[in-house]
Amino acid sequence: MANSAKPISSPLPTEYYPTLAFLTLAVGLLVTAYFFIYEATVSKKNRSLVTEISTGAVASIFLGFGSLFLLLSAGVYV
Repeated sequence: MANSAKPISSPLPTEYYPTLAFLTLAVGLLVTAYFFIYEATVSKKNRSLVTEISTGAVASIFLGFGSLFLLLSAGVYV
């Protein structure tokens, strides 16, 4: 039974980790900047809760994956 076990491997090649970290962090920071600009320029009467939550969720997802790939590219396997 121990002979049939396969080692766990990443679905992505490890060479892609730095590129994925850069791209996802860049997109996450751009969406975060858009969120801050939206909050600063739109009056309180015209703000939309759906826009705020969706923008925050997209930024959070991209920054989360960017942090994950940054740690993986640095050799910290989480």
